[in-house]
Amino acid sequence: MYAFGARGDCDIVDEPFYAVYLLQTGINHPMRPEIIASQPQNPGEVIETLLGPIPGRLPLQYQKHMSHHMVEGITRYWLGDVKNVFLIRHPARVVASYAAKRENPDLDDIGLRQQVELYDYARAMGDDPIVVDSEDIRAAPEAMLRALCEELGIEFLPQMLSWPKGGHAADGVWAKHWYGTAHRSTGFNSEIAPLPELAGDLGALVEEAMPYYRRLYRNRIVV
Repeated sequence: MYAFGARGDCDIVDEPFYAVYLLQTGINHPMRPEIIASQPQNPGEVIETLLGPIPGRLPLQYQKHMSHHMVEGITRYWLGDVKNVFLIRHPARVVASYAAKRENPDLDDIGLRQQVELYDYARAMGDDPIVVDSEDIRAAPEAMLRALCEELGIEFLPQMLSWPKGGHAADGVWAKHWYGTAHRSTGFNSEIAPLPELAGDLGALVEEAMPYYRRLYRNRIVV
């Protein structure tokens, strides 16, 4: 999100269905009241905005969505009107990161199952979804972003490789809880730590998520 936000020609939308997700599931997330108050609570209104004119008459818009926010009450026809890119990350990293902020995650919390479901839905609509792995981007940021831009049919801009500390003006109100590492960053960190070793319920969750990850990983962009 910050890479696209650094372009200068791209509007940013951060997790527009978060409030809808919290209301429809009843789930308790950190900052739940603030999140619900900060966004439209009607999914139809959210979709109308996402498909409407881009603010500032900019030519591009980057919409960051969380796949687990796309609960059954949200229609999905609008996926045919956007270009779908699926960013994946090894389940061990996802689970470790999530568990550090919210206890006892389950498969629905981390979103990999829903990513595969949405990927298949987009393909059934005639789209050819793009898949990128986070570790591939960190290992070769410029090459991967060039490849992604080529797939999207847009120009790669060098300013996508860096951004100022402190986040983006379009960050959701939840950023102060979830985005600490991102706010301290100024670009892609190429130092990739070993996979976290998780045991017990967290380790079992990683194993449960792996088939979904492998399914998407096979279809990722490679450079």
